[in-house]
Amino acid sequence: MKLIPTLLAAATLAFGLSAQAQESTIRKTLAERIPQMGKIDEVRPTAMQGLYEVRIGTDVFYTDAKGNYVIQGELIDTKARRNLTEDRINKLTAVDFAELPLKDAFTIVRGDGKRKVAVFEDPNCGYCKRFERDLQNVDNITVYLFLYPILSPDSAEKSRNVWCAKDRVAAWQDMMVREKVPAAASCDTAAIQRNLAFGRKHKITGTPTLIFANGSRVPGAISAQEVEKRLAEVAGEAPSAN
Repeated sequence: MKLIPTLLAAATLAFGLSAQAQESTIRKTLAERIPQMGKIDEVRPTAMQGLYEVRIGTDVFYTDAKGNYVIQGELIDTKARRNLTEDRINKLTAVDFAELPLKDAFTIVRGDGKRKVAVFEDPNCGYCKRFERDLQNVDNITVYLFLYPILSPDSAEKSRNVWCAKDRVAAWQDMMVREKVPAAASCDTAAIQRNLAFGRKHKITGTPTLIFANGSRVPGAISAQEVEKRLAEVAGEAPSAN
């Protein structure tokens, strides 16, 4: 009876070697034929038989077992009705709230401030201005505001003026809520450059982008009611009916 475990071990080893060889073939073929793709970080099988995921940083592609074809697009599980590519990218770009560089943000505190959210915003973003007006109605919250000037050179200038203001919160809310342009100011703005680098790394491509304490991420402006709902989900509470 000792033969069965031995056969299982041999089969497992053979499968491991086969998978390793498969990965090696894909890496070699793509490196030779499409060198501009860059260094491949990971190759792994997908839920679809014969289709492999090729990951380069946080970019995901698909290929066959020999690397003869490459697909750039989304893989949908029709049975589960899930976008597997989106799920994978969300996982790859997830941000651990505890690891956010909070020193590069300024804080807006309302009420007891016990609920927390981080927001990346561009001062020229119309959706951000709408979001900021709605956010005035959310109490007992701490907002970590990351200046993220990606829309225009003017965005960088306005971000600098806010970051260098004596009262950053007042300067920011005057501009975003009351359409009052902050006075020109100068100081060390390395924090803003770090925000841009952080955003590129985590594929923050639009503003506003919200990150909640449980790591969930929301691109785009949402209403105060939706903010409340998501904050309640983080806290494990039922959202208010109001």
